[in-house]
Amino acid sequence: MVTAASTYLFEATERRFFFKNVSILIPDTWKEKPQYKRPKHESYTHTDVLVAPPTLPDRDEPYTKQFKPCGGKGEYIHFTPDLVLGKNQNEYGPAGRLLVHEWAHLRWGVFDEYNDNKTFYSASSKRIEATRHDHLHFLQLLQAVVKFCNEGNHNREAPSVQNKMCESRSTWEVISNSEDFKNTMPMVESPPSPVFSLLRIRDRIVCLVLDKSGSMSGERLNRMNQAAKYFLLQAIENGTWVGMVHFDSVAYIKNELIQIISTNERNMLLNSLPTAASGGTSICAGIDLAFQVIRKTYSQIDGSEIVLLTDGEDSSAKNCLVKVKESGAIIHFIALGPSADKAVIEMSNVTGGIHLFASDEAQNNGLIDAFGALTSGNADISQKSIQIESKGLTLKDTLWMNGTVIIDSTVGKDTFFLITWVKQQPIISLSDPNGTPMKNPTVDAASKMAYFSIPGTAKVGVWTYSLQAKANSEILTITVNSRAANSSVPPITVNAKMNKDTNSFPSPMIVYAEILQGYIPILGANVTAFIESNSGKTEVLELFDNGAGADTFKNDGVYSRYFTAYSENGRYSLKVRAHGGANTATRNLRHPPNRAIYIPGWVVNGEIEGNPPRPEINKDTQTNLESFTRTAIGSAFVVSNISTFPLPDLYPPSQITDLEATPDGDMINLTWTAPGDNFDVGKVKQYIIRISGSILDLRDKFDDALQVNTTNLLPNEANSKETFTFKPGNISEENATHIFIAIQSVDNSSLTSKVSNIAQVALFIPQGNPDEMHPNPNPDEIHPNPNPGISISSLVLLVVGCVVLVSIILSVTICILNKKKNSSRPRTAF
Repeated sequence: MVTAASTYLFEATERRFFFKNVSILIPDTWKEKPQYKRPKHESYTHTDVLVAPPTLPDRDEPYTKQFKPCGGKGEYIHFTPDLVLGKNQNEYGPAGRLLVHEWAHLRWGVFDEYNDNKTFYSASSKRIEATRHDHLHFLQLLQAVVKFCNEGNHNREAPSVQNKMCESRSTWEVISNSEDFKNTMPMVESPPSPVFSLLRIRDRIVCLVLDKSGSMSGERLNRMNQAAKYFLLQAIENGTWVGMVHFDSVAYIKNELIQIISTNERNMLLNSLPTAASGGTSICAGIDLAFQVIRKTYSQIDGSEIVLLTDGEDSSAKNCLVKVKESGAIIHFIALGPSADKAVIEMSNVTGGIHLFASDEAQNNGLIDAFGALTSGNADISQKSIQIESKGLTLKDTLWMNGTVIIDSTVGKDTFFLITWVKQQPIISLSDPNGTPMKNPTVDAASKMAYFSIPGTAKVGVWTYSLQAKANSEILTITVNSRAANSSVPPITVNAKMNKDTNSFPSPMIVYAEILQGYIPILGANVTAFIESNSGKTEVLELFDNGAGADTFKNDGVYSRYFTAYSENGRYSLKVRAHGGANTATRNLRHPPNRAIYIPGWVVNGEIEGNPPRPEINKDTQTNLESFTRTAIGSAFVVSNISTFPLPDLYPPSQITDLEATPDGDMINLTWTAPGDNFDVGKVKQYIIRISGSILDLRDKFDDALQVNTTNLLPNEANSKETFTFKPGNISEENATHIFIAIQSVDNSSLTSKVSNIAQVALFIPQGNPDEMHPNPNPDEIHPNPNPGISISSLVLLVVGCVVLVSIILSVTICILNKKKNSSRPRTAF
């Protein structure tokens, strides 16, 4: 599949790109073989192509998970085992071509050339057309397909997702604007075949490298010990090998690698944590000693993980960067406080590790959250610790911190309630959903923490806690973790991230939180992001899955929002809280966006052979979820170039992307989601609505188009639903077949948004209808149709088998430029 795709990709990209090295990560459940090597930085969390069971049984459709704007890289391609084994070639075409089509989504951020919600549209030809590039849109399998759609043959008129997301640019225009393209030249020689590396997942190896320098004394050391104990007691998976190194100006081995099999090993490690802090900071000394610890048990350190926590600067840290990069180890960096060394960030970046940040604001629970985020990248989801709750409070006017925690049925195994304090041990009570109190928490007075480990599977429902402080201005936190209740039922998970790890002011950033059960998106949750700066200032943002503002697709389980409220240079941390109510959260069982098209059938020896209909999901069968809560931590990000002087408004309203128009007699009704004063936050001052008889004129010369009177249109807060009805004036263009409508927003500083997506209303009754029509009006490019009443699905099949093809799309991203008269059933070449 990959070798065939490489050759095809090379042709499709004008001899620029091919697959050179391909790593295949093999599960640890497979038998060992001599050719299997140990992974280095490869993990399931960083995969390009994921081979995994379908989202639902019999749902083998390949798709690419994308939630960034046009040109932004996707997350991963999901292929099912049957698809990789070649069992679905009749339905989706040869797997190599399919991989190229999905690769364009993943690598270059292009989108579908069709639209499930608008399968047909009324074209300027006064005919109903299928939403696809140029003439027909189907079938990623035709041998004639050799190039991506380009500016010369791309259909800018169709209401495709590519046109909407990429401002009517073709896929090749987007690819040509990528860094990949700018950094390459066409090759003369043919490329070599891909080189494959077979890597099998091994036992997880983790070495803690903990800073005990003088600046760590007092509260910092105590908080580090709380967080490290939580990691060792709860977050780290059974079967993991764990070692420990401390460092100040030199480093000390505190524990050789020990495999965690029971609580005995966990407790042994707890007793090795530092009890006093003094001395300087030598990060490289700590890392060198961690390499020694790992090599004593394993000759290779490939794929082993170092968890480095430091609060200080170390000018010599950059000296071991090359050594770290070449080691094959993964560096996870926890930065504590505002002065933690910036050079170490590059270590985590180049090794595929996680960079996390915790401020000195103890009530934000940042250090415990950071250690909790360091679950295995390759463990099965049923083995991973899942954070249910993480909350803290500085008690000033009251001595009580009360609340509830929901344990839903997808979790409940190894449930762990952790309470911390700063001054005196509070009175702690915890009750299960039946009201039964939990007795005798384990108290660690030295580290100012107590915890309950719930035996067996925790009861499903609402747990209640009550913490009574014994000192004024006490800071209390509660953290709750659990694991999947049943290895065959995927737990609900939340993944939080920013669109980039480094940013220069004033460029905006986007917060993303994805909620899934297995691969099924979860809709209707309340999702809130907490973004904390270097000095501990926290911004709170509600995230939306509404397909507006920063959110690319509505109802895909990805909740998004722009973030522009930078207050200072330096690190920021990201934490997301998600809550689903019993009557509001649902599983989205619909087909994912950005998937390959299902081929309805083939012509073989002049006979139409249809495939079985694609399994459809009745949206009424979407299942409601029980109540749930989750907390997720994203990687830290760094912002620079913020001025200390007051600045003018730099952020325009976000582009409206969901404008819809419907005719109502001689009136036109418009609906859209309100943008904000700063992208999707706040309220705009006014809307400018313009209409034209030409879609291209409206797109390219918006300011010259006829303006609609919007005096009575008062904007609402961002993310509200807007509606407006107007009577269109006379369109000046002769031969106009449609009214095309677009909106621009203006904020209080007179900054204007990009022009919205273009909505259209036909001024005529189209010839033919979607069930009885000729899909191509140009007689020069297609043989006359002897039966104008033939159904569209039959005609698609007939055209594929029997006529000259000029420009069918390769599924969503590749165009035919060669001509071909026949196609036959593909051979399975596996």
